[in-house]
Amino acid sequence: MSTPSTTQFATISLEELAERASLLTRVDRKYVVPASDLAVLLAELESQARVLEIDGRQHFDYESVYFDTPEAASYLLAAHPRRRRFKARTRSYLDTGDCYLEVKTKGSRGTTAKQRLPYSFDERNSLTAEGREYIDELLQDASVDGIDTGSMEPVLTTRYTRTTLFLPGSGSRCTIDSELAWECDADMVQLDDTVIVETKSSGQASEVDRLLWRMGHRPDRISKFATGLAALRPELPRNRWSRVLRRHFMPALDSVAA
Repeated sequence: MSTPSTTQFATISLEELAERASLLTRVDRKYVVPASDLAVLLAELESQARVLEIDGRQHFDYESVYFDTPEAASYLLAAHPRRRRFKARTRSYLDTGDCYLEVKTKGSRGTTAKQRLPYSFDERNSLTAEGREYIDELLQDASVDGIDTGSMEPVLTTRYTRTTLFLPGSGSRCTIDSELAWECDADMVQLDDTVIVETKSSGQASEVDRLLWRMGHRPDRISKFATGLAALRPELPRNRWSRVLRRHFMPALDSVAA
């Protein structure tokens, strides 16, 4: 599918978005939505939302490289799931060349904290000594124990185009990820007929959540990292994501198996 059409939306700058809705500690709800439903959702949001615009652009190309131990510690903490778990990745903004090392930790109350460190774009596919030390310190602070950061290596790359909306009424954000691709070793899945809509709020359901509920959509158990690895590495336990894989991604997965 092509990127969402948001040209009729009022815009918001990155600086204002960061000031009004940074939401580094937040509750996320994710939905896998058929591309055909996206136009209906955007039509409903046009009068309520503002779209992030930077240098005249409203859609931005992202690449994330996820890191894990040889024992798949990060993946297994999510697969089985543990109250305290983590993800570590580099996130690259391909339009600008900016790159960060990001560490996301989930606490006992279900909230997610994300912290990040500026990182070299040219080193985005590996962990530097500084990067490993940064991850180690944050995991200790979050009481995520027993992780050998020295053994962590890249295990999955995701690429997608992101559109970000700000909802002034609730102070929440919504991201729409289209043209999503998962890549692991020589295998790749391209998801052309679905988008991932993620709402990010301080806790209460946002306007986007309520609209999606009225359209018949409910939050899905999906993580770009864990669902992507479950799709491309069948030897890993995948029960936690079997339903979402069967419901939304089987045609794309069948093409990989073929």
